[in-house]
Amino acid sequence: MKLKFNHVDFFYGDKAPNLFQALSDIDCEIKEHSFTCIVGHTGCGKSTLIQQLNGLLIPSKGSVFAGDFVVSNNRKERAKKLKPLRQKVGIVFQFSEYQLFENTVEEDVAFGPMNFGVKKEDAIKLAHENLLQVGLNESFFKKSPFDLSGGERRRVAIAGIMAMQPEVIVLDEPTVGLDPRGVKEMMALFKKLHEQGTTIIVVTHDMNLVYGYASDVIVMDHGKIVYQGAPNDLFNQSVDAYSLETPMMTKLIQKLEKKGYKFDLSKISSLDDVVDAIAKQRRDSK
Repeated sequence: MKLKFNHVDFFYGDKAPNLFQALSDIDCEIKEHSFTCIVGHTGCGKSTLIQQLNGLLIPSKGSVFAGDFVVSNNRKERAKKLKPLRQKVGIVFQFSEYQLFENTVEEDVAFGPMNFGVKKEDAIKLAHENLLQVGLNESFFKKSPFDLSGGERRRVAIAGIMAMQPEVIVLDEPTVGLDPRGVKEMMALFKKLHEQGTTIIVVTHDMNLVYGYASDVIVMDHGKIVYQGAPNDLFNQSVDAYSLETPMMTKLIQKLEKKGYKFDLSKISSLDDVVDAIAKQRRDSK
């Protein structure tokens, strides 16, 4: 599904002097089947931006095109029904535990498919399949979601979105609060979904995740997009102006390059890639 913002503004508040402009002239495209990370300092408009994608927030000005759907303040232009869009573009919020409300984990995950017309038996089957995918085994199926840890609740919320089989999955800070193992497992899941053809959009503050997983990155500042492109191109320039951290891998490569090593950054996404590149250069120099 192609996603396009066409000169989108968004204001919080009904009228002056209480108006606050959260988005200003957003004009960009998120590629189909991409793994796009959206970054920027707190309050720059990232969460407001992603909520425009399936009509949870309606642009104050401009339009968002999501496949055949149009999200617009112009009622004549806007899609008559936005509910089907929310099946195709699923959003997992930063505090995803607040998305849970059913008595059991399996019922919570099955709710979305049932809401879109899937029979209960089939929805429960989808719930079980997706709970296993996010690392929650059969022992969790009948538990109350409110008896789970924060990380486990987040996995349930993600499984609930996955069970609707969307074309686009949007995740707002999905790894916050997870230990390193949990982060690695979660990102491996998103990578797998991406490889299966799902468009993945991740809002994050972790530049190491951007470096390791993103095909595209959008940088926001004060409600505007100030950069859109490949992660390598971003990290090859100074990111201080955007208040972003330099990824550890970029720092390592920069130090190694000062020692004479050369790297094709398009082929470097992990420490193993760095080691392989060094080993090859050493063999070739003999």
